[in-house]
Amino acid sequence: MKLLLDENLSRRIVPFLQTAFPGSSQVALLNLEGATDTEIWQYAKTNDFVIVSRDSDFQERSLVSGHPPQVVWLKIPNRSKTVVLNILLDHHVEIEQALIGQNHACVEISPARLK
Repeated sequence: MKLLLDENLSRRIVPFLQTAFPGSSQVALLNLEGATDTEIWQYAKTNDFVIVSRDSDFQERSLVSGHPPQVVWLKIPNRSKTVVLNILLDHHVEIEQALIGQNHACVEISPARLK
């Protein structure tokens, strides 16, 4: 499973995601900086990415459009790169179970679910 980090998440964590989520990237690294949500959605769909965002826009789109692509919605306030990285790595199994095992359109990671 490869993740596509939204513009609101740092591209600097991408190298550290490669073991758990090989092939992951961030929108700016793919020349999608400033792209519309629709363009990012289509890119993710065409290239088999799971979108990761702190915004609800992609979660809402997944309710209307279904999937692919699937979405990881980080329902967290603005956090450091390290915190975001640790959240994704700590919830790796949960994310895979929800998206692959249970075929959910979206998995929400919220403060109540954080360790």
